[in-house]
Amino acid sequence: MSWIILIASGILEAVWATALGKSEGFTKLWPSVLFVGALALSMSGLAWAMREIPIGTAYAVWVGIGAALTVAWSMITGDASISWIKILLLVGLIGCIVGLKLVDDAH
Repeated sequence: MSWIILIASGILEAVWATALGKSEGFTKLWPSVLFVGALALSMSGLAWAMREIPIGTAYAVWVGIGAALTVAWSMITGDASISWIKILLLVGLIGCIVGLKLVDDAH
């Protein structure tokens, strides 16, 4: 269950990071509201998951999921350019996240 919560929290990290960018310095109401809500839920889920998952693994997975999804979303929506090197780096990042989960389960 901790891993499911951690993954959901990582997804919410991408939501709050994207909303933060769209809030334009907290001058737009709804992106700012979304930022605050997603941030609170993301941090709460991370804290909950850390009760059973080592902090180093949990934090790295949380940040990795959030970063990968944020970059992917910005490429999909056209806010960032798409390149093969970015795609390869994202695949490498996802591989590292999966690797951390596998290593954690092995111990």
